[in-house]
Amino acid sequence: MGNIMHTPRDGIRSMLADLKMPGSLEAVDAILGEIDGGRLAATEAISRLLSAQISLRNNRRLQAAMRSSRRPSVKTLESFDFSFQPSIKREQIESLHELNFLDRKENVVLLGPPGVGKTHLAISLAIAAAQRGRRVYYGTLIDLITSLEEAQAAGQLTRRLAVLTHPSLLVVDEIGYLPINHTGAVLFFQLMNRRYERASTVLTSNKGFEEWGEVLGDDVMAAALIDRVLHHCHLVNIRGNSYRMREHTALHRALQSDVQDSEAGRPPRRSRTGNGNRS
Repeated sequence: MGNIMHTPRDGIRSMLADLKMPGSLEAVDAILGEIDGGRLAATEAISRLLSAQISLRNNRRLQAAMRSSRRPSVKTLESFDFSFQPSIKREQIESLHELNFLDRKENVVLLGPPGVGKTHLAISLAIAAAQRGRRVYYGTLIDLITSLEEAQAAGQLTRRLAVLTHPSLLVVDEIGYLPINHTGAVLFFQLMNRRYERASTVLTSNKGFEEWGEVLGDDVMAAALIDRVLHHCHLVNIRGNSYRMREHTALHRALQSDVQDSEAGRPPRRSRTGNGNRS
């Protein structure tokens, strides 16, 4: 049998495969075709080839981040209803989504009653970070503490703390919603102490800082935690109404209208409510 001839294009594909660049490998034929047609300069071709790989990598990180979050839906800045929360400074939120705080290892704390959009904004920051190629991790306070307690019981606490210290952005959701024991509070403090000035953390809470001592069951430890969190921090205090209550009110009104229509012999009107679950 004769030798199989390999073209330069085959060589490029082989090198991309060897470098484990599936995004570039998928895009290379179309890019080379545009070069052949004189529609693409060499510099632009290289840029698009690398961009294809970066885009695939970032999308994979985003998917991994959302899997780890166990959230049922993706929440982005574009879908946030600023008109319903006038207490929020839109320019502050948009500035945070530029993600410069990650480079400065600063934190973000979102405070407010249940249902005002804290979780929505926290997840939208995590999504923005993942789309830029940053490693992110989401968990409620209870989930994080449970994972740390399980690691401690298995003799793997140091390893688990290292895993949770590594992401560029850690989201700690729902501080204050459920009680935690002293052991859990100590483990959470250890995690936050490791991340202090090393990586950024976004925290959401329905409790003011003055209540964190009660949440953690230790005023001294809470003061030390707050000191570290606030040292380099952007505070977002949301004082608006609950999105969920708005939706429940709308549903209640629609049902009342249906009842009134039924009593008057008219066909019921189809009710519509929003579909965003916010915390």
